[in-house]
Amino acid sequence: MKSLFLCTLIMATALFAQSAPAADNRLFELRIYHAAPGKLDALNARFRNHTTRLFTKHGMTQLGYWVPMENPDNLLIYVLAYPDRPTREAAWKAFLADPDWIKAKADSETEGTLVAKVDQKFLKAADFSPALQASSGNAPRVFEMRTYTTTNSNLPGLLDRFRNHTVQLFAKHGMTNLFYWELQPDQPDADKTLLYLLAHSSKEAATASFAGFRKDPDWVAARTASEEKAGGSLTIPNGVQSLFLAPTDYSQTR
Repeated sequence: MKSLFLCTLIMATALFAQSAPAADNRLFELRIYHAAPGKLDALNARFRNHTTRLFTKHGMTQLGYWVPMENPDNLLIYVLAYPDRPTREAAWKAFLADPDWIKAKADSETEGTLVAKVDQKFLKAADFSPALQASSGNAPRVFEMRTYTTTNSNLPGLLDRFRNHTVQLFAKHGMTNLFYWELQPDQPDADKTLLYLLAHSSKEAATASFAGFRKDPDWVAARTASEEKAGGSLTIPNGVQSLFLAPTDYSQTR
């Protein structure tokens, strides 16, 4: 009997290992370009006609490109993925030295540089994220990038709440969960930041979805339990930032 039990346990463990999704250990890079005044269209044209093709040539995986729906700062936001940091460094070195890139950059900047500043964050996949891959909806979508900053030592509690409750409740209320990330350990505020991307059919749909979500008894119970355990809110005041995005016409995720 003992041998039969042990055999069954081993088989069950093997089946679980086969069915469980593999962890996504890639390095992700969020890049935010601040276009020079009047240059956002030219920057998009350079990405559309040259940069995206060259990124692919040099082995970079492109998840998507977006611009804020309200964009006074002339931002272009995109996400790349790599197997690891050394591969990332080698890919960018090769890209920047590529004669096709050098020519495209020079040709596009005859009347001035297109990019005033670049912000970047290095990310890792949250263990509860859906598969981090490009996708297209059946109809036009708007996207929402949300960034959470936790109170001290409460990132694990926030991640636990998302893992066990929030992600499922978002789906229940009509939101599409796309990408969830933590910051790489060497990044500032890595111990207190969660960043993720949702898709909605419209901004109005997003408002309605969140209204339903916030009134859901399951959410109220999950939030109350997590905050009682933490001794207060898991996020700092104004620690939830939302930015609505539209995909560019060349984005892999639309």
